[in-house]
Parts: sequence; structure tokens; C-alpha cells
Amino acid sequence: MRKDIFFEIHQGLPREGPGRNDYTRKAFEMLPKLDQPRILDVGCGPGGPTMELARLSSGFVIGMDNHQSYLDVLEEKIEKAGFSERMQAVNGSLFAMNFPEASFDILWSEGSIYIIGFEKGLKEWRRFIKPRGFLVVHEMTWLKANPPEEISDYWKKMYPGITIIPQNLEIIPRCGYKVLGHFPLPEDAWWEEYYHPLEERITKLKAKYKDDLEALRILDSEQEEIDLYKKYSEWYGSVFYIMQKL
Repeated sequence: MRKDIFFEIHQGLPREGPGRNDYTRKAFEMLPKLDQPRILDVGCGPGGPTMELARLSSGFVIGMDNHQSYLDVLEEKIEKAGFSERMQAVNGSLFAMNFPEASFDILWSEGSIYIIGFEKGLKEWRRFIKPRGFLVVHEMTWLKANPPEEISDYWKKMYPGITIIPQNLEIIPRCGYKVLGHFPLPEDAWWEEYYHPLEERITKLKAKYKDDLEALRILDSEQEEIDLYKKYSEWYGSVFYIMQKL
């Protein structure tokens, strides 16, 4: 994908995936009370959940992403909120995280663990969590078994690792965690801060790039994702999994 088009599509949107602060809060409140925890938000994007974690925890929060433009936005938010003493934006890869072992009370990942894969992420990130610390992610998941062929084929191509909730709940203890809870993001978490702004952006860019066939192909691909969710939202979504390291 052309990077210039990708960033023009996504730059400045409220979120880079489904979510909303009240669902971040719901997941956080399923953890026991921690005194000023060290938190790493993996694949933080422009930092919506990162900022909410700082407000919720009174701890030290690091937002990590490998797109500097997103981190620049997060740094502006940190400064504006007056959180410079207890927040940091770090450029880093999910595949090569450069932190000391057992250095975080909580690892958090909203919609980014699919990049490395659910099971692989649980195994590889575990070493960065303190003993009896916590991992909270939300992950693309089938909400019902045996989805229709159209959406099944789409997700097999986009994310072959997608599976149903019971299978993910079986993976978690195999990777050295205890399940504390889980819940699916409702549909409003997809629309309000993600798909509605994204669809408006796509419409504007289609007019701008009406003579650029490659750009139109990319925009059509982004629109396809939205259209399929409209059609099949009862079959799949993103599910929060709240875990404790054993």
C-alpha cells in the first residue's frame, strides 16, 4: 500500500481501530487496584487509550508505536494534559520490544496484537510483565461459529488467526495467564470514533483522487472493510481479554 495514501486516510482520526474510552475504563476496572502502576500501551497509535490509562491509573504510562507521526500526536496530547512527568511516547516495534524484563505492572494493547498474532503476542510479551502482573488486549474474534462464506473468506485473507471466544480462552492459560474476564466491544465502539470518521475521510479522498486508479483501489479496499462490518457485525468483533500473569 502506498504510504502517502495510507497516512492521508488515517492521519488525524480519533482512533486507528474500534474502541472508546468508557470501554477502556470498563476493562481497567476489571483489574485489582494498583498503586501507581507502570503501564505499556503496545501499538498505541495516536494515543486515545494511552491518555485514558494515565487518567485512570495515576501511574507511569508509555505509549509505543512504530509510526512517528502518531507518536507526535501523542506527545502533543501529553504536553497539553500536563502529563509530561508520567508519560512517554516511544518509537518501537511489536516484533522487537526493547524493554527490561519484568518492568511493567500492566501491558495494554487495543487492537494491535493481531499484527504479531494472539498466541505469539501472549507468549513473547509475557517476559515484560512483572510477576503476577497483567495483560489486557482486545482482539478480532468470531462472535459466532460458522460465519457466512463472504465474511469468512475476507477474514481468512486479512487475519487467518481469527477464531472464536472459547478457543482464545483456551489459549490464554497455555501461555501462562489466568483469565480475569472478557467482553466484546459493542457496535458503537466501531462507529463513533472509528468507522464514521474513516468513511467521511474516504468519501472526501475519492473526490480528490478521482483520476488516480491506485489511490481509488486503496480507498475501495478501506471502504470494503466498513461495508462488510455493516453487513456482518453480528458475526465478528473485537473482544477484550483481561489476564493475570501466573
